[in-house]
Amino acid sequence: MKNYKLVLLILSTFITNIVLAEEEEIIVTSSYIDSTLSTIENPLHVVDGEDVTNGSTQSLGEIVDDLLGVASSDFGYGVGQPVIRGMSGNRVKILSNGMLIRDVSGLGPDHVNEIDLTNIQQIEIVRGPSSLLYSNGNIGGIINIVDNTIARKDFEGAKVSVGLESQSVNDGDVYDFSYQNNIGGINLSLSYKNSEFGEYDIPHGAVIHREEEHHDEDEDHDEDEHDEHDEHEEDMGYLANSDFESESKKIGLSKTGDWGYFGMSSSKIESAYGIPFHGEGHADHDEHAHEDEDEDHDEDHDEDHDEEGHDDHEGERILAMTDSDVLTLEGSYNLTGSLVNKIDYFYRDSDYMLQEQHAEEEGHEEEGHDDHHDEGPTVFSNEASEYGAIFHLTNDSVVQKFVFNMADEDISIIGHEAFMNPTDNEENSFGYYLSSQRDNVHLDFGIRHDRISRSGSLSHDDHDEHAHEDEDHDEDEHDEDEHEEEMEYFDRDFNNTSISLSLGSELSDNLDLSLGYSIVKRAPSAVELFMDGPHLATARFEEGDINLDTETSNNIDIGLHYRNGDFYGEFTYFRNDVDDYIYLKDETEEEHEEHEDEEHGDHEGLILAEYMQRDAELKGYELELGRVIELEKGSLTLSFSRDSVKAEFNDGSYVPRMVPARNIYTVSYAEDDLVAKLIFKDVQKQDDLAEGEYATDGYQMLNLRLGKTYSLNNDSELDINVFANNVLDEAARNHSSFVKDEVPLPGRNYGLSFRLNF
Repeated sequence: MKNYKLVLLILSTFITNIVLAEEEEIIVTSSYIDSTLSTIENPLHVVDGEDVTNGSTQSLGEIVDDLLGVASSDFGYGVGQPVIRGMSGNRVKILSNGMLIRDVSGLGPDHVNEIDLTNIQQIEIVRGPSSLLYSNGNIGGIINIVDNTIARKDFEGAKVSVGLESQSVNDGDVYDFSYQNNIGGINLSLSYKNSEFGEYDIPHGAVIHREEEHHDEDEDHDEDEHDEHDEHEEDMGYLANSDFESESKKIGLSKTGDWGYFGMSSSKIESAYGIPFHGEGHADHDEHAHEDEDEDHDEDHDEDHDEEGHDDHEGERILAMTDSDVLTLEGSYNLTGSLVNKIDYFYRDSDYMLQEQHAEEEGHEEEGHDDHHDEGPTVFSNEASEYGAIFHLTNDSVVQKFVFNMADEDISIIGHEAFMNPTDNEENSFGYYLSSQRDNVHLDFGIRHDRISRSGSLSHDDHDEHAHEDEDHDEDEHDEDEHEEEMEYFDRDFNNTSISLSLGSELSDNLDLSLGYSIVKRAPSAVELFMDGPHLATARFEEGDINLDTETSNNIDIGLHYRNGDFYGEFTYFRNDVDDYIYLKDETEEEHEEHEDEEHGDHEGLILAEYMQRDAELKGYELELGRVIELEKGSLTLSFSRDSVKAEFNDGSYVPRMVPARNIYTVSYAEDDLVAKLIFKDVQKQDDLAEGEYATDGYQMLNLRLGKTYSLNNDSELDINVFANNVLDEAARNHSSFVKDEVPLPGRNYGLSFRLNF
């Protein structure tokens, strides 16, 4: 604790009189954002590609976790879903070069975001629902990964980059290669990356085994007693099934000229990673170590969970394998002397597959598959195509854009964990956007109409009796014809119109004011509509609702930006009233007891959870203060930031799995070829709890990085970076994670990376 106080004291000494400093103008380069930061009034972060490349390899959620208003909901080392202003999942859209990434990460928190962070230019993060240009339903915000695989400007000579990285917490190794050159007027880009991480170390006592409130022996316990007596910790040393491997390949070609550019790219990503928690451990698998529903479980659980039981758990190998193939065509055509002066166009075809299985099922022969169907693998797939265009109507004072976008997405789940029947999703979008600068006032306006169609089916047995269990029915009971008769098909169409308006004005030489208001609508996802089965990643039997309505977000942002010499600061208040907010509601203790005797087996020992709708209010603020100190050599930047969000339903109860408030202290030093950075993150305890939730302790995370660039000759240089994450070896958990108890964050991690550019 003394170390924490020392860090805070040092930083506070420099930050007491902080106001706002002149911001460096950053060019936002994606085709969808062709302005500078100074002309964008929406809350925007831009993460430089070099910072991503030279830092430790992590999930996308962990990379953006230190940014204001942005957090992560993790599921192991390589799997982390971004959370923006308390929202995640389908409310936060992940894009690559302005086009939506259509994997299956929205189907489960244990599914990796299928992105390649090799040779990227930058990551752009828009907080809140203020931007309509990118995709429909982005109530939380968007994250856009921009790379140079398709060059929009000619490469200037050949450039080669080779990188090596090693980490201690998981004995991880990473190596990558990239090449770009202009050959005969054609821009060629190649990149390759291979990552291999073992099971990662966790601090002492990091895994919690918690007994559910509805357990018979706990009926007389009050909440305080439950927290005190109904959990125990286990020192595993490392987290079983937390290993991660990934291999990515990209190639891009483009041709540019005064007329514009045209290019194409192909990418392939393959990964294999362990799933450190699988909810079937709460069912009938004796070898799993988390048997909260076991009738023989007694007060001596701590003693019974001995080394032998631990070995059994270790022997349960559960993994996921992914295969993603993406083909992209894009270009831009300049029109002179016309009302439309430029047309941007794009097409993307995606073929994504994720397979979950037990290790003993690897190489399972097709002829024996039927005999082991109940224990067989589950295959998640998404075949999608998307195309669209942006028409630019621009003069000196007004920028206007007309946008249309069309997408088709076929999602299928086949196998043991087939909790949703196949669905077909179609999206057709049209939008108009205007940006204007007059005197010291900047105006942005957008209107977008989305027509969304979702087609799927429900089984009467599954829907009415929660009987998504092949093991409870003999093949003779349900022949193929009878199964067809039990299916009921649904088509849901949604016509949503969203608007956004933002104003920015200079109140003085040092003070800027920004106001934003938006009404953004989000159609229910396929999972929220058609889900009906055991979802082991959340340890729940989840039921969708075919009658769910569209969410409507009424959002207001008020921002102040003050600058004065070396000092800078920013304060943003936001309030997001969401009508018909869709959430996953867990059954209560009383509800569980009512159906336990009759239906418990139908739920496979999992928590029954239903998708429901209620009006909700999310409000909070984001504060950042800092100072840049110019030294004789280099510059020192000191900053303090804090973000907080409070989410309640209209009856005053709390929205589940909401991120806690955070304080982030940053010290960075830059000098020509040297950079050093310290980030101290103070995450507060989350005790604003929804029904059935447990409080999550706060934690302090200290991360360090030191980088040095050596010039080898006129054409080459060597980057050496040393990093240390979680230096204090904190046992940390994300409250927003479904598996916060079973899957803590990694322990202390030291690493070293080398990068040769020539």
